Amino acid sequence: MSTRYALYAVPAAGHPLWIAAARWLGRDAETDIEETPHLPPWLEPQRWREITAEAGRYGFHGTLKPPMALAQGEAPDELEAMLGRFAATEPVLPPVRLEVATIAGFVALLPRPPSPGLSSLAGRCVERFDRFRAPASDAELARRRAAGLSSVQETYLERWGYPYVFDQFRYHMTLTSRLSGAERDRIAAWLHDRLAPVLSDPVPLELALFVEAPGAPFRLRRRFALSAQ
Repeated sequence: MSTRYALYAVPAAGHPLWIAAARWLGRDAETDIEETPHLPPWLEPQRWREITAEAGRYGFHGTLKPPMALAQGEAPDELEAMLGRFAATEPVLPPVRLEVATIAGFVALLPRPPSPGLSSLAGRCVERFDRFRAPASDAELARRRAAGLSSVQETYLERWGYPYVFDQFRYHMTLTSRLSGAERDRIAAWLHDRLAPVLSDPVPLELALFVEAPGAPFRLRRRFALSAQ
């Protein structure tokens, strides 16, 4: 397995949402410190670990450019440097109002209403940083296709290594694995109430570079403030 890099949009360090979500997922992706959440009495700790394991491994985030191994000849330091230059030319994102919802069976935070600024930023990240992306493996392509893709998504998969980009993109911040109806709804309702205080105001987001070393969870390597005036 190769080291992978991903471009995400995340709340600022120390923002109440970053802290609350890291606690729910059991790990702060920036410090790698494990967290212990206060669970509802009806949710067993073992079940909580099962439903948050994958989301916790990725760290709290919303994807802009999906995880990628670096193309031959590309270096992490150059990716980081280019991100710094890119962020300096990007306007600050308006804070985004988020709410607990479900998407494809997952409990997640979604922008309400949708954020055109986030969608535009994601599209530019997909295009600008594609030179760093190693081609998707046959196994990865097969895994994506197993979900069932439209003709547009298949075209995007072949060109960009990921089917859910541009007009197929939906920004979301995953909080659980895919769940069944009753359990999903109960957990979504509890998280809605639990996160209500930190979601009462729109959340400012910033660009971040995450890295996944072989056998390790994703870590937040560096944040980048969007700073163009």
